Amino acid sequence: MDVQMTLSRILIGEMSDAQFIELTEVDGERRIPIVVGAAEAFAIERRIKNVPIPRPLTHELLSAVIVCLGARLQRVLIHDLCDGTFYAMLCLEQGGEEVQVDARPSDAIALAVGGDVPIFVSASVLDEIEQAGGAAGLDLPGPEDPIDEDGPEWA
Repeated sequence: MDVQMTLSRILIGEMSDAQFIELTEVDGERRIPIVVGAAEAFAIERRIKNVPIPRPLTHELLSAVIVCLGARLQRVLIHDLCDGTFYAMLCLEQGGEEVQVDARPSDAIALAVGGDVPIFVSASVLDEIEQAGGAAGLDLPGPEDPIDEDGPEWA
């Protein structure tokens, strides 16, 4: 069974190449932090804020290609966690059939937030994180902790 999640935070640190995004269960309290690169974190932030760009960047290009091929992104699914790495797929609808495409979670989430598409995590991945002590062993600030005195959580 898959559990619907929402992107709740982006944690961007200027002193590290590793950034974090956090997914929170829609009808629950479970959270999943995912390490992403700086470029991916900024792409997700840009798509959330609807920052206009003069030319398509990677995620805009892929969104346009999906549409031009007569498909529609229905959902994103994070379906596996192996050796600390999350695996995701784009679940597309094309011609009445579901097509699944392997994707990095950061790219899949950028496409999802840009297209207002739901994000799901398989129950087995959530169970694995809980068995490992929650939050995949990462020590992140809690939702009530300040991230940056100068900006909101999306900074």
